[in-house]
Amino acid sequence: MDAAIIKLLIGLLVSYLLGSIPTAYIFGKAARGIDLRQHGSGNLGATNAFRVLGKGVGTIVLSIDILKGTATVLIAESFFYNVDAAISRDLYICLAAITAVAGHNWTVFMGFKGGKGIATSLGSLIAFSILIAGFARVVLIIIFLWLAIFLSTGFVSLASVICSITLPGLAIFFQLSKEITAFLTLLAIFSIIRHKSNISKLLRKKENRFNTKAFFTKILG
Repeated sequence: MDAAIIKLLIGLLVSYLLGSIPTAYIFGKAARGIDLRQHGSGNLGATNAFRVLGKGVGTIVLSIDILKGTATVLIAESFFYNVDAAISRDLYICLAAITAVAGHNWTVFMGFKGGKGIATSLGSLIAFSILIAGFARVVLIIIFLWLAIFLSTGFVSLASVICSITLPGLAIFFQLSKEITAFLTLLAIFSIIRHKSNISKLLRKKENRFNTKAFFTKILG
C-alpha cells in the first residue's frame, strides 16, 4: 500500500481514538467515583454529566468533548494530510471529523457505547470555521439556533436534533463543497440515530426538561 495512503489511514485512526476518549466516564470516576453509565440517562455525554455531576464537572466535560472535535480535525489536517494526497483536503477533514464523532458515540474503550456526539460535532465545526473560508457563519447560526430552542423549551435533545438537521440546508444555502454538504448530512443522520429514544420521549411528552432559569442561574452563580 502506498505510504501516503497509509499516512492518511493512520490519521483517521488517531482521529477515532481521540474521539473515543470517554470524558464523562473519566470525570464521573474522578469526581464522584461513579460509572456515569449507571446514573441519570446512562449516556456518556455532557448533558448527563451536568445532571449527575453538577455544573463544574459538567462544564469541564462539555469543554473537553468540544475540544476533542476541534483538535482532531486540526491535527488530521496539519500532520496527516498533504496536497499530493489522492483525496481533497475537504474530504479528508470530513472523514477525520466523522471518525472523531463516531469514536465519541461508539468508543472502543467503553464497549462501543458512548455519548450522542453533539459537543464533539460542534468542535469539528469550529475547526472547519478555522480551515474553511466563510464556514464561521454556519457555526454562529447553529449556536444561536441551539440557544434559542433550548432557552425557549428546556429540551437539549430537541435543540440538538433541530440544529443537526438544519446543517445540510445551511451547506446548500451557502454553496459549500459537496464533501462538506455530505459530511453535514451524515452528522444529521448520526444525531437522529443517537437521539432516537429522546425523539420518542418528546413525542410522548416524557422527555426530561431543563429548568433553564435555574440552569443558567447555577452556571452563572
